Amino acid sequence: MDSFSTMIIGAVDKIKNAVVKIDTYKTVNGKLRPAGSGSGFIFSSDGYVFTNSHVVEGAEKIMVSLLNENEIEANLIGKDPDTDLAILKIYAQGHSVAKLGDTSELQIGQFVIAIGNPYGFQHTVTTGVVSALGRTLQTQSGRMVDNVIQSDAALNPGNSGGPMINTDGEVIGVNTAVIQGAQGLSFSVDINTAKEIARQIIRDGKVFKAFLGLQLQDVPINEKVRQHYKLSNRGGVFITKIEANTPASRSQLLEGDIIVSFNNKIVTNSNELFKELTHKEILDITNISVLRHTELLSFIIVPVEKKG
Repeated sequence: MDSFSTMIIGAVDKIKNAVVKIDTYKTVNGKLRPAGSGSGFIFSSDGYVFTNSHVVEGAEKIMVSLLNENEIEANLIGKDPDTDLAILKIYAQGHSVAKLGDTSELQIGQFVIAIGNPYGFQHTVTTGVVSALGRTLQTQSGRMVDNVIQSDAALNPGNSGGPMINTDGEVIGVNTAVIQGAQGLSFSVDINTAKEIARQIIRDGKVFKAFLGLQLQDVPINEKVRQHYKLSNRGGVFITKIEANTPASRSQLLEGDIIVSFNNKIVTNSNELFKELTHKEILDITNISVLRHTELLSFIIVPVEKKG
């Protein structure tokens, strides 16, 4: 077998037993009936499971099927429609656990693998490369999802909620099917963002996020500009759009600016900005620095709490 295939099979082998099928049920005419299905993956030894918020929306009963065909009822711990993430918990022994990676070193062009478990007894696998990082994209319902990884690894039906992994078998994203993009593209919520969402849901049962009103994409910083201003960050966050009637529209920010610091902290990617927006004390006058063409400018902005 060629080395490329061996690498893919090896990566899939590390995680496949942690990938699960999720079936939901709702009451119709007084009877509990199947309402939909998707994928998910177990990410902790005590049985916490990532899936998509839209997969479990409105479910009255949720069943999780492991690759060994064991079927277990799951509890919904909480969900965050803004990132299309939900956390379930199962009470079972001896299940496999996916290893969560770190997307801070993820690069455009890097090879990725999407896995799902649409049938409960057999996983599906597709491959591709990362084509964009840190994107803000709109869902079919109109919500804006931040920190999205764009790739050309096709998502099979039923793979929504499953993991996107690197060639080491580590999870770098949670696949989502609610974003409609150009043909042949797929989208995953950055696992570093997903970790923070999970932490808040498990601790508080809900998610706090402050809101600026920006659509973003991670970009590298021009080396000459970086050296001129002695910036330590090699990347920043490019403002692709400013939404109307938002904190950003009321500030001096412009579309095309590249954010390099926020709240007096260096910002190299969307996830670092997102982390700052998960602290309640950020709801105050906050400093933000941007590169505009070749100028380094500093402004103030007043984040507001994002309501569900």
